Amino acid sequence: TGQVVSSLIGSDSFQEADITGACSPFTKHTYLVRRAEDLPRIVREAFYIASSGRQGPVLIDLPLDIQAASFSDSEPVTLDLPGYHPALKPDPDAIDQLADRLVQAKRPILCAGGGVISAGASDALRGLAEQLDLPVVTTLMGIGVLPAGHSHYLGTLGSHGVFAANYALHQADLVVLAGARVGNRAMGSAAEIARHAQIIHIDIDPAEIGKNITTDLAIVGDIHLALDGLLDRRIAIRHADWLAQVQTIRDDAEFDAFTESPSSVVHPPTLLHLIGEACPPDTILTTEVGQNQIWAANFFPVRQPRTFISSGGMGTMGYGLPAALGAKVAFPDRTVLAVSGDGSLQMSLQELGTIRQEKAAVKIVLLNNSRLGMVHEMQSLKYKRYSQVFLEENPDFEYLALAYGFGYACLSSNDQIRTAVDAMLADPRPYLLECIVSPQEPTLYPRKKGSA
Repeated sequence: TGQVVSSLIGSDSFQEADITGACSPFTKHTYLVRRAEDLPRIVREAFYIASSGRQGPVLIDLPLDIQAASFSDSEPVTLDLPGYHPALKPDPDAIDQLADRLVQAKRPILCAGGGVISAGASDALRGLAEQLDLPVVTTLMGIGVLPAGHSHYLGTLGSHGVFAANYALHQADLVVLAGARVGNRAMGSAAEIARHAQIIHIDIDPAEIGKNITTDLAIVGDIHLALDGLLDRRIAIRHADWLAQVQTIRDDAEFDAFTESPSSVVHPPTLLHLIGEACPPDTILTTEVGQNQIWAANFFPVRQPRTFISSGGMGTMGYGLPAALGAKVAFPDRTVLAVSGDGSLQMSLQELGTIRQEKAAVKIVLLNNSRLGMVHEMQSLKYKRYSQVFLEENPDFEYLALAYGFGYACLSSNDQIRTAVDAMLADPRPYLLECIVSPQEPTLYPRKKGSA
């Protein structure tokens, strides 16, 4: 970030802000550079801190006079951070204990969070699941750790996850939490689960251990090393019967979300499933927050790690469009989809101009129900009345797309989906696909009558 000249810091100068103080709660570290010659050391330290241990942002604040200063970068920089020692290597004894418990358990389950993906440990987790026939569930941020359709993958957990994943978690007698903080959306009944199951928590950040759920065994360290350690022990047991039981629940007991919709609207689960089928496996999908996020998480077939990008527990409206822009700039040859609701899209409309400026062919899938859908759904369930959720004066999204030189189409029935999606993906321009969705379309789908 940029700062006023050093001599004016603390004087409430024009555009001065204590950005290091403001950002301290959500960064790993902040620097206010006072001497230009310190920059080589600070930059190297910042990149090391950001990329080691639990990865996270580091802020460097540069006063204007430091930005314009000259200095000689002739001395080699040696890292010297005596107070920073991230735990990387897990305790071998703890890995042995986990291996023993996996042998003794009757109904073990792997719960993978975003930490598995951050550590590049998806293949290791997949190897362990396949070696022991372990069912795998994920948090929202863990989506992509196993490809959609993998035999061991049950889906996402939580209040807006799928039934099979939540069922398996509540039936398990051993839960291995791998790089997951298990917030209230992912595991609302944490105390109940801890009463009937042993909880093993693997995380590189010791502050996450036991924070949201009572833990029977804590393993602090790099999750890739922990999973590799388990694989190296060649645990001689398979849980095929338990896996088959929850596979049956997944395949047979879930509500069939792909039903016929009225001819005047598009069915979001069907739409997202068909878009996913039409897209390459390395497609990057970004979401906003709300119903669009839940439908995308549960019905778009994510097939690779780091291809589902969402604000997670921050729940940020307006996040998905700039995230898609960043992804497209980083990977210009890959398909990038931004799934949005009509409320969220209008939180960051200015990025349409940036997309045009950068010639970034982002494909926007707009689910338009003329309201803040998730708030509307929750108010309907809890209060049977509504407040400040209706967006009946939305702009004309076709004119908006045309103003920025985007391709555009509007869908109002499922019959149009395949043709419209093919046209969107074939168009070299940025594209806005507006899909008219029923205001009554839920995210909390009922199960089949009589299901487990």
